[in-house]
Amino acid sequence: MAQGFGGFGGSDVVAEARRYIGGNPTGRSSLWCARFMNMVLQRSGHRGTGSDMARSFASYGQRVSGPQVGAIAVMSRGRRGGHVGVVSGVDPNGNPIIISGNHGRRVAEATYSRGRVYAYVMPSS
Repeated sequence: MAQGFGGFGGSDVVAEARRYIGGNPTGRSSLWCARFMNMVLQRSGHRGTGSDMARSFASYGQRVSGPQVGAIAVMSRGRRGGHVGVVSGVDPNGNPIIISGNHGRRVAEATYSRGRVYAYVMPSS
């Protein structure tokens, strides 16, 4: 295993999430970002929220003040509910780069505006 992975903070969660980029491992056709996040957490040795609601992650794990690799980012989508994913990096402007499910109907890694994120939490063990 590469140095820095496997149990170090949440980087194991990032490595697990990255395995599914381009696909949809949940079998759901809609509202599956939280289902994907829970699956990734479980497969990397963490407990999830057990909920298909993105906002369930706002009260999960340990709250951190800003984006850091391995943190779970909880975002608002206006009237359309929420979105959740794992931070894989931060761009030069401080915006989080997030791997999430149901981004254009697949798992994708994309930069999100930091203003959309209302909570960052580190996974529970």
